[in-house]
Amino acid sequence: MNAHTTAPARAAGGPNPGVLGLVSLGLLLGSLISMAALSGGAVIPSPFDGTGTVAGFFADHGFAARFAAMLQLGSSIPLGIYAATVYARQRRLGIRVPGPAIGLFGGTAAAILLAVSAIVTWTQSQDVVSANPELTHAFAYVSFAAGGFAHVLGLGLLIAGIAVPALILRLLPAWFAWTGLVLAVLAELSFLTMVLQPLQLLIPIGRFGSLIWLVIAGFLLPKTRHARQGDRS
Repeated sequence: MNAHTTAPARAAGGPNPGVLGLVSLGLLLGSLISMAALSGGAVIPSPFDGTGTVAGFFADHGFAARFAAMLQLGSSIPLGIYAATVYARQRRLGIRVPGPAIGLFGGTAAAILLAVSAIVTWTQSQDVVSANPELTHAFAYVSFAAGGFAHVLGLGLLIAGIAVPALILRLLPAWFAWTGLVLAVLAELSFLTMVLQPLQLLIPIGRFGSLIWLVIAGFLLPKTRHARQGDRS
């Protein structure tokens, strides 16, 4: 009997998803701050800028781009672990609908795409690449697509995979779950950037709004259904 009662506690182990989300967000913010600090306040130009502007940035600020890419790549790791950890917790909570699997797919895709974007940015910062303006500019589109709307699409799926079951089963406060669903919709709409450039605003909203929501959800999501019922009583 004792072994049976202690099993749920062991099953509830693993890294805290809230901490994982916080580390991922911190590293991503660190990549942006370090870029500005090491480049004298410059930021990576949009791929929609001219070839000279894009190539010139990487030629002048190669180390800043490499350092920022390193932190961005680091951010992708805890994000992927977050997705796996939350998936396992949702399964322990008895959620048998497709939501957790959808969230795992979205989180894994978001982490991989963020890593791809970081690797491409690192590639652009190499002297042999930045010396070729057209190649550098072409890579800028790949980095923007992977780390922009494609990454944010994955984040939207991760949020939806958490928020929908949590709303139905009352695992999270209703207002918070609904906020997540709104963010998920905005994140999914970011793919319209592919043909409507003015909608690029949806990318930072989807990225940072989603990450902040995921951090909070990671701390609020109960380890067991019993724990959540105890909170409501």
